[in-house]
Amino acid sequence: MSLEGRYDDEADVVRVGGDARQRYHDSRGYGYPLSGNEIALAPVEAAHLLFRGDLEAVVDADGNRLGFRSFVAREPGEEFGVRFLVYADLRSRGFYLSPAAEPWIDDPPATDFAVFPRGMGPGDGEIGYALRVIGERTDVPADELRKGVLAVVDEESEITYFDVDRRDPEGSTTTALPDGCAADLLADRVVVWEPPVELYEGGFYGQPLEGREYDRPTLQCSLLEAAYLAERGAIDLESETVRRRGRDVEGERFHRRLTVYAELRDRGVVPKTGYKFGADFRTYAHVESVDDLGHSELLIRVHPAEYVFEPRDLSLDVRLAHGVRKTMVFALVDGDGIEWWSLERLTP
Repeated sequence: MSLEGRYDDEADVVRVGGDARQRYHDSRGYGYPLSGNEIALAPVEAAHLLFRGDLEAVVDADGNRLGFRSFVAREPGEEFGVRFLVYADLRSRGFYLSPAAEPWIDDPPATDFAVFPRGMGPGDGEIGYALRVIGERTDVPADELRKGVLAVVDEESEITYFDVDRRDPEGSTTTALPDGCAADLLADRVVVWEPPVELYEGGFYGQPLEGREYDRPTLQCSLLEAAYLAERGAIDLESETVRRRGRDVEGERFHRRLTVYAELRDRGVVPKTGYKFGADFRTYAHVESVDDLGHSELLIRVHPAEYVFEPRDLSLDVRLAHGVRKTMVFALVDGDGIEWWSLERLTP
């Protein structure tokens, strides 16, 4: 026997009686229990049961019996549509999920849905994914990034899932820096004369002016590399002189990039230009010799802490990184502090 629900405008839930608790909640994780066998469904849960034909109708406050089409039509705003698509997709993949709100679950994450591991439901006390849902035209401020999964619904209702996580780059590369090597500041780079071979071969600073064949390389260094070396006394240029040239070349962006560059070097990670990949840096965690250099692991894009992401750009960055077997990391700079976030494609 099919059941029907009754819409509670004040609580914004659909109440279903009969054997609803056994049929929908206990066996399939929909809603939360009320008294007896009655349960309360979020609108998106009720819509899914209507869509499947498991719920015959929802009766509104005026006594109108609403099927799936009319029930969905009465739901206001853009968010309901994209949330329903993601809810239905994850249900079709075998997941149970609930709105991330009480009383569906205790201590809910600050997101849209709590997705439970396969074979588990809201009563098992474990959340597999904290899931946020947006449309492709909904911007994401950097300060709203949260650990969990971001589901982006495009204009053709295709869904892309991104795993969003903290990522603190760490490495083991250590190089003893020289003292006061002769250097000349050019327009947008620095030439270091007669540095120790280890500065390039072990620390991967700069590129040899001589190319691949050298005995003692003369190094061409970027302004970032040169500013870092100058601040540590490794070359005979004033660090502020190099910084000033960096600001002349690329404005305040130079300070943010230098902050990230220095932090990576101090963590034992070697950052090199990510220009070929459309990023600020590519990174190597463990460099023993440039003659035995593996693939870089991360692509890093540097943004101010108040940056606002467009989902289309996120998708492009993540797909590019995946295509070259790297992970996309965003370094968000606030003053001299950095938050590190990684995004990767996810197939639930």
